[in-house]
Amino acid sequence: MAKTGTITMSMQEAERLKVIAAVVDGNLKPLQAAERLELTTRQVRRLVLRYGAEGAVGLVSRKRGRRSNHQLSNGVADAALTLIRQRYADFGPTLACEKLRECHGLYLGVETVRQLMMEAGLWIPRRLRDRSVYQPRNRRHCVGELIQIDGSDHRWFEDRAAACTLLVFIDDATSRLMHLHFTHTESTSATLKPRGGISNCTASRRRSTATSTACFVSPASRPRLA
Repeated sequence: MAKTGTITMSMQEAERLKVIAAVVDGNLKPLQAAERLELTTRQVRRLVLRYGAEGAVGLVSRKRGRRSNHQLSNGVADAALTLIRQRYADFGPTLACEKLRECHGLYLGVETVRQLMMEAGLWIPRRLRDRSVYQPRNRRHCVGELIQIDGSDHRWFEDRAAACTLLVFIDDATSRLMHLHFTHTESTSATLKPRGGISNCTASRRRSTATSTACFVSPASRPRLA
């Protein structure tokens, strides 16, 4: 009596079993089976021989259940996680990987360290993090209470003069242009010059902010040392 049992197969392996069984029964030619399975006729013949010798079990991948050649041993993974918990719990995977390599001689890939930290709850992927909600700032209530200063470097006069910076003073409460003037470059002295006149016009001015720290300066426009 033939032995019976249960085997686990993927959908691809189940389809392969059906095609190879059709070849064995003579309902399908090896060339047709090769085209359907996207294999060569030699591979189909080998599968037919394996099916005849071992049955359906012979068509199941022999890699299933084996340990991967790239899988870490439990000792290495545990040692890495212990070090990360004790010393690098607040590090990102890349920096933690570098420290494990430099300080402890554990040569692991960044993705391996990332997976270990994710499984241990030490790292949350960016796509799973809560998005930060930034509350919009309310405008000031009085004219002149806050003056925002910004500069734009451009060839305002085309080829008739050198490039210069247009400084703009904007009232935060009304978005009104309080003052504009051209200057050689956006600097502290250039932004301080017109403030006296603005203060006389709007006595309630309490604060002014300049965005010069966020300005982009092209490297080509910077003076070069001889």
